[in-house]
Amino acid sequence: MGVLTAGIVVGTLAATANAQTATSSSWSAPRTPWGEPDLQGMWTNATATPLERPKELEGKQVLTDEELAERDRRVAQENSTDNAPVAGNPGSHNEFWRERGRLGKRTSLLVDRPDGKLPPLTPEGQQAQTQLAEARKTSPADGPESRNLFERCITRGLPGAMMGNFYNHNYHILQAPGYVVISVEMIHDARIIPLDGRPHVGQQIRQWLGDSRGRWEGNTLIVETTNFNNISDRTISRALGVTVFGTSATARVIERFTRLDADTIDYQVTVDDPATYTQPWTAAIPMTKLQGTLFEFACHEGNSGMVGILEGHRAEEKAAEAAKRK
Repeated sequence: MGVLTAGIVVGTLAATANAQTATSSSWSAPRTPWGEPDLQGMWTNATATPLERPKELEGKQVLTDEELAERDRRVAQENSTDNAPVAGNPGSHNEFWRERGRLGKRTSLLVDRPDGKLPPLTPEGQQAQTQLAEARKTSPADGPESRNLFERCITRGLPGAMMGNFYNHNYHILQAPGYVVISVEMIHDARIIPLDGRPHVGQQIRQWLGDSRGRWEGNTLIVETTNFNNISDRTISRALGVTVFGTSATARVIERFTRLDADTIDYQVTVDDPATYTQPWTAAIPMTKLQGTLFEFACHEGNSGMVGILEGHRAEEKAAEAAKRK
C-alpha cells in the first residue's frame, strides 16, 4: 500500500477546461534551480467525482454547498465496501483500505463535453467493445491473456494511469534538467518525459503508455503522448469505469499540469482517439499534496489472484463436463 491519509479531501475541480484558475496573491510558483516551474513532490488525485455525470444530475454542472454535503455522504455510504456484498460476490477489501477521496462541486471530471458525458463511440470503437464483452462471457479465463491488463499487473493504460477512484492513486513527480519523471504508485509505472524538443520515436515503436514529449508554456507543463499499443480492446473503458482506461493505436493524449498553489496542481487531460470516439474530450482532475513516503504498490504479473481465477475456471469447466456426461 502507499501513503495512507485519513480523510483525504480533494480540492474542488477546475471550473473550466483551461488552467487559468486564479491563485493567491501572496503565493508565487516555486522554480527549480535551473529556472523551470517546480512540480516536484508527492501528489494524490483521489476523488469520488465520477468521470461522467450521473444521469440523475443531467444538465447540472455544479453542486451547491448543501447538495454537495448531502450527496457526498450518500455516495460514500452507497460505495462503501463495508456493506454486505450481493449474493455470489465474495467481497473485497473493506473500506479502511480505500482512498476514494471526496466529491468535488463539479458533477463530472469531464469538462469538455459540456454534457459531462464521453462522446459516442465510432463504429470501430463500438465493435471493439462488443467483441470484448462477448469474449468476457464466452472465455473469461481461458488463460492469463483473457484477463485485462490491470488484473495482470501490466498497466492501467493512459489516461487510466492518471485517474483515481478507489485507492493508491499517488504520484511522485521528480524533475531534472531536460526531464520530468512521474512515478505512478498503482502498477508502479514510471513515466520518463523528455523536455528537450526531440521528436517522437518512429511509428513502428509502440508502448503501453505511449511515447511522451513535454514542453513548458508559461507555468504549465504540456505533455503530448502518441505511439500507443492498441489496448482499447483489452482495457474496456466504460465497463470498468476509470480503473483501466486505454486508447487505440492512433490516439493522441495531451496533458496539462499547472501548479496553482503550494498544495494543488490543476491536471487536465485531453484524449483525441478518432478510432474510438467521434470527437476529443477533456477531463480536469485536481492533484493535491501528500506528506510522507511513497511505497510500492506491489503488484506483479503471475500474482496469486490470477492463479485462483484460472484454477476456479478450470474447476467450472470440469463441473460442466461432468454434468454433460450424466
